[in-house]
Amino acid sequence: MNINRRTVLRGAAAVAALGIAEGAAGTAFAGTSSSSSSSSTDSTYSLEFDSTAWSYDSTNDVYYQIGTMYVTDPAATDYENLSIYVPGAYLTATANSDGTTYTATVNASGTVGSYTGSTAPIVIPVNTAGYAAQSPATSYKYSSVSDYLEAGLVYVWPGLRGRDSSTSSRSDAAPWGVTDLKAAVRFLRYNASLLPGSTDSVVLFGHSGGGAQDTVAGASGDSSLFEPYLTSIGAAMQDADGNTISDAVAGVMAWCPITSLHEANLSYEWNMGQFASTSTRASGTWTSAYSADLAKAWPTYLNGLGLLDEDGNTLELTESDSGTYLAGSYYDYLLGVITTSLNNFLSDTTFPYTPSSTTYETAEDYIDYLNTDSTWITYDSTTGTATVTSLEGFVNSQKTASKPVGAFDGYSRGQTENNVFGMGLDSPAHFAPLTRDVVAANESTYATYSDWDSEYGSSAYDSDFAQTDSVGEDMAWRVAAYNPLYFLSSAFDGYQQSQVAPHWRIRTGIMQGDTATTTEMNVALALQNYDGVSDVDFATVWAQGHTQAERTGDSTTNFISWVESVLG
Repeated sequence: MNINRRTVLRGAAAVAALGIAEGAAGTAFAGTSSSSSSSSTDSTYSLEFDSTAWSYDSTNDVYYQIGTMYVTDPAATDYENLSIYVPGAYLTATANSDGTTYTATVNASGTVGSYTGSTAPIVIPVNTAGYAAQSPATSYKYSSVSDYLEAGLVYVWPGLRGRDSSTSSRSDAAPWGVTDLKAAVRFLRYNASLLPGSTDSVVLFGHSGGGAQDTVAGASGDSSLFEPYLTSIGAAMQDADGNTISDAVAGVMAWCPITSLHEANLSYEWNMGQFASTSTRASGTWTSAYSADLAKAWPTYLNGLGLLDEDGNTLELTESDSGTYLAGSYYDYLLGVITTSLNNFLSDTTFPYTPSSTTYETAEDYIDYLNTDSTWITYDSTTGTATVTSLEGFVNSQKTASKPVGAFDGYSRGQTENNVFGMGLDSPAHFAPLTRDVVAANESTYATYSDWDSEYGSSAYDSDFAQTDSVGEDMAWRVAAYNPLYFLSSAFDGYQQSQVAPHWRIRTGIMQGDTATTTEMNVALALQNYDGVSDVDFATVWAQGHTQAERTGDSTTNFISWVESVLG
C-alpha cells in the first residue's frame, strides 16, 4: 500500500484530498491474507507450539502453557510471549515421564456447553490502559480465566509492548501494541493444527487504550502498514506450506476506546471544550483561542468523512446561530444517541433511584434534577420518554471537559498520547496533522498572548513528523496504522485495504470526560456502513463514566454471552 503522506499530514487544510482512495476493494474475512512477505530469517525462537509441554490443573480440568514466545526475533522477550488456557475436554493428553507435564493432541469432539474442541472461539484480552504495555502471565491462576473456560472458550493472554516498555533496540513506540497483538494471532494460526479452538473465531476485548488497540487491530486485519513491523520481529507470515497467514479477527469488544487520535484534539473541543471557560479555556489565554479554533476546524474534517446513518443519509454539521456548528443532520444524530442512552437508563432503572445521597422518587424528579441549570431535556410522562434538545446542556450537566486544551496531542507534548507516538521512553512527539494545521493557521494570533511560547509553534510538529522510526517509517505511516477510520472511511487511502472484523460490540460510559462522544459513535457509524461487517452492537451507557460500561449485568458475563450470540 502506498500512503499519501500529504493526505495524512495536512488534515483540515487538505480535507478534500482525503477522498482519494487507492486500490481495489478488499475481500471478506478469511484465513489468509494478500500479503506475500516472509518472516524474519532469524530463528532464535521457534514458531512451532510445543504440544509436549502442557501443564494440568486437575481440580478444574484445565490445560495451560505459560511463557510461549510467539515471534522468532522478539524486541522484548519479557513481553512478546503468551499463555494459553484450554478446557480439559478439548485435549487428549498423556503424562510425560517427568510427572509434571503432558503431551496433548486436540480432541475435536470434546464439548463444553455449545462448543467443541474445534469450534470454540478464542478470546484475547487487551488490557493496555493508556496504550501501556500488557504484561504476560508469569504464573497460573484459575480465577483469572475461570469465567471464560467454564463457558467453553479458549483464553489466550499475550504480552504486548507499549508506551511504557523499553527494549535494547526498536525503541520507538506505536505501533508496538497492535503489532504484537497481530503477531500473537498469527502464531495461533501457524499452530492451528496443534491447538484447540477455532482460529476463524478469534475475538479481542479491552477497555480504554485496550479497547482502542483492539479496535485498531479489528479494523486493520492484514493491512500492509504493519508488515514491516511484523517482519522485523519474526512474526508468522507464512505457514509451513508457504501459505500466507492472516492476522484478521472475527470480533471486537471495545469499552470506551480512546482512539481516532489523529483528530481527537478537534472533536474534544467541539463536543466539550467549546462549552467550558475555566483553566486552559479561560478567557485571555492563548489556549482559549486555540480551543475555539480546534472546535471550528472539526466540522470541516467531520463533513469530509462521508458518514451515513442507518438509512443511508449523509451526516453533516452546519453553522448555527450560537456555538460552533451546533446544527445539521450529524448534530441531530448525536442528540438522538444521547436521547437513546437516557431513555435506556429510564427503562432500566427502578424508581425511587438513589445514585448517591439524593433519592429521586420518580423519573420526572430525576429529569427535573438534570434540568436544574438549564432546560435541555423534555419529558413526556404519558409515554415515559425523554428527548435531549441541547448538546451544551448535556455537556454542562453530564460530560464536562476533564482534559486541557490539546487533550491528546499536547501543545508541550505533555499528554499520554504524545508518548504513544514517541521515539522511546521519555521522548514524546507531536503526531496530529489536523492539530498542526490549526496551530500553523493561527500562530501569529496566538503569539500576541502573554502566555504563548514559540516552542508551541507548528515547526515543532513538522520536526516530529519528519522523524522515522526503527523500520524507517515516518509519523504519517504510524498515525495511519493506529487510526481505525483510516481503514473504515472512504475519506482515507486505507479504505477497503484491510480485512475488517465482521462482529463488533462497543460500549461507552456517556459521562466520561476522557474522549468525545463522537469518537465511539463515528467508529460505529463507519462500521455500520462497511461492506462485510455483519453486526455492530453499539450503546452509550447513561450515568457511567470511563469504565467497562454496561446497561445491566456485568461486563464479563455480557461479553461471553455476546460471543456466543455471534459465534456460537
